[in-house]
Amino acid sequence: MLSELELRSIIEGSFLPKRCECTKAEDASLTIRVYDDRDRERVDLEVKGISADKLDSSRAICNLISELREELRHTHAPVLQRAGGRGYYV
Repeated sequence: MLSELELRSIIEGSFLPKRCECTKAEDASLTIRVYDDRDRERVDLEVKGISADKLDSSRAICNLISELREELRHTHAPVLQRAGGRGYYV
């Protein structure tokens, strides 16, 4: 299992050059925010309730990142909150 710092670094780095912020809540779930290129304060995508426990392999992390990139491409809504998905959400 990766440390929280390693996991954050992988996720945040995967969205470069966009600014990405990955935070861990008290319930151990993750929130990921990806910001707009031009307006660095505007959130392009926000996903809450990601179960960090399910990110136990490089494949699981890669699948999550791919899913988030796909959602980012298909939505321009400022905030997206999922409660289901493909198993990464609490």
